[in-house]
Amino acid sequence: MKNYYQPEIETMPLEELQALQSERLAAQVQHVYENVPFYRGKMDAAGIKPEDIKGIEDLHKLPFITKDDLRDQYPYGLLGVPLDQVVRIQSTSGTTGRRVVAFYTQDDINVWEDCCARALVAVGATKEDVCHVSYGYGLFTGGPGLNGGSHKVGCLTLPMSSGNTERQIQFMEDLGSTILCCTPSYASYLGETITEQGRKDNIKLKAGIFGAEPWTEEMRRDIEKTLGIKAYDIYGLTEISGPGVSFECQAQAGMHIQEDHFIPEIIDPDTGEVLPEGEVGELVFSCITKKAFPLLRYRTRDLCILTREQCSCGRTHVRMMKPKGRSDDMLIVKGVNVFPSQIETVLINKGYPANYLIIVDRVGTNDTMEVQVEMTAEMFSDSLKEVAAREKELVEAIKAMLGIKIKVKLVAPKTIARSEGKAKRVDDRRKLYD
Repeated sequence: MKNYYQPEIETMPLEELQALQSERLAAQVQHVYENVPFYRGKMDAAGIKPEDIKGIEDLHKLPFITKDDLRDQYPYGLLGVPLDQVVRIQSTSGTTGRRVVAFYTQDDINVWEDCCARALVAVGATKEDVCHVSYGYGLFTGGPGLNGGSHKVGCLTLPMSSGNTERQIQFMEDLGSTILCCTPSYASYLGETITEQGRKDNIKLKAGIFGAEPWTEEMRRDIEKTLGIKAYDIYGLTEISGPGVSFECQAQAGMHIQEDHFIPEIIDPDTGEVLPEGEVGELVFSCITKKAFPLLRYRTRDLCILTREQCSCGRTHVRMMKPKGRSDDMLIVKGVNVFPSQIETVLINKGYPANYLIIVDRVGTNDTMEVQVEMTAEMFSDSLKEVAAREKELVEAIKAMLGIKIKVKLVAPKTIARSEGKAKRVDDRRKLYD
C-alpha cells in the first residue's frame, strides 16, 4: 500500500483520531521545548512545561505563534533540527514584510507530498492521469507540492510552472492533460483563452485543483463551465507545509483537514478564545508531525468555519469551509468590513468576467473605493448611455451587498492585467499616507 493512501486514517473514528493526535502533540511539544529556544522561552514565560501537555485537551494552554514571530526569528530561529538534517527550504513572497523561510527534513517532504497525493486521489486522480501543474515552482510551495503528490499517485506529471499560456494549452492538447493544478485566477484565464481560440474540444481535462488565493462559488461555476471540468479547492500555507493541509473531495462540501498531521482550532481573533464548532473565527493550526519547522498554534488570520458533519465521501476528518476572508487584509472602508470575494460574487452573478481591481484611497479624512470591472466583448460595443446604465446597476448591486455606495468604472476587455500567479485584486493607496 502506498504511504499516502491510508483509508484507515482518513476514515478513522473520532475517538481513535484524537488519541493519535494527543500522542503526536505531546511528542511534538517535547521536541520543540528541547530543540527550539524561542518556544522554550515562550513556554517558560507562560509557566508551561512539556509534561503539562498530555493531549489535545491541553492544547489551549500553549501560546500562539504569529507571522511576526516568524519574521522576527528569520532565518534560523525556529529551526527544530540540526541544519545538516534539512534538505530544502520554501519561502513566502515577502510582499508584506520580511520573508518567512520554512525548513524541511526529508521526512517532512514525504509527509507533505503524501498530503498532496491524498488531495489528488480525492478528486479522482489515478496513475492513468496526466497532471498538469501550472503553479509556480522555486520558493513558492504550489508547484513542488503538487508535483511531488502527483509523482506519488503515479500520474504523468507536467511541471509547467506558470506563464507562457500558449505553451500551456499546446501541452494540454498534445499530452492529453486530465488534471489541472494552478491558481483559480489563472484557471479562469486559461479557460477564457481556450474558449476565445476555439480549442475547447481539444482539451481532455476532467478536474482541477485550485488554491493559493481566495475564490468564490460563483468563480468555481464559471471555471467549471469554461473548462468543462469539476473544480476543487485546496488549502495550505508555506508556514505549515504548503498546499495539501486540507482539500475538497468529490462532494465539494468543504475541505477535509488532514488531522493526523495538523490540528485545527477556531478562535475569536480579538480575544484568542477557542470557539465551538460551527462558529466563524480565525483558523489556527498546530503541526504535529513536522520536525524542521514545527509550528504550534499558528494564527493563519484566515476566517472560516469547521464542521464535523458526516461527509458523503466517507472521510471523517473535520472539514473547513471556504475562508470568508482574512482578519488582517480585510478592507475597512467607511467603517464597513469589505472582502473582495463579496464584490466578485456580485460581478460574476451579473455576467462580468472574474477580472477586476479594487482601488481604495483617502481624500482628506474620507475613504474612497472604486471597482474597475472589465466588460465582455459584447458589452464593449454598447453605447456610452448603456455603459453608464450598467455602471449604475453595479453600483446598486454592490451597495446591496456591502451597505455602502462606491464608484464602479467599466473598462475595455483585457485592460486589467491578467495574472499567471496570484491575482492582485486590491490596490489600497491609503497605505501611502499612513
